[in-house]
Amino acid sequence: MNRRGDAAEAQAADFLVRHGLRILARNYRCRGGEIDLVCRDGATLVFVEVRLRTNRGFGGAADSITPAKQRRIALAARHYLAGKAMPACRFDAVLLDGENIDWIRNAFETS
Repeated sequence: MNRRGDAAEAQAADFLVRHGLRILARNYRCRGGEIDLVCRDGATLVFVEVRLRTNRGFGGAADSITPAKQRRIALAARHYLAGKAMPACRFDAVLLDGENIDWIRNAFETS
């Protein structure tokens, strides 16, 4: 990952910790998928996608979380949960567009 991406994930993690979440893992990878941050929000396990956009020429940060990207995140989440008791889970996004940080809870659902 590049330095800007690393910095964006660190900024998102700090933001989430300030809002009461606990970081469990960063850059969880498996074959076919990756999760930027795995967090705990009370009893809920939260899989977080961090998106940085410095140029809106290709759309905003939220536009870059395509259905294909969502499937790869869900695949990694299933891998992360394998063999564990199934907690309540959700998929969030932290979007960094320039100076703005937007936290979207339940950004998408999987089937």
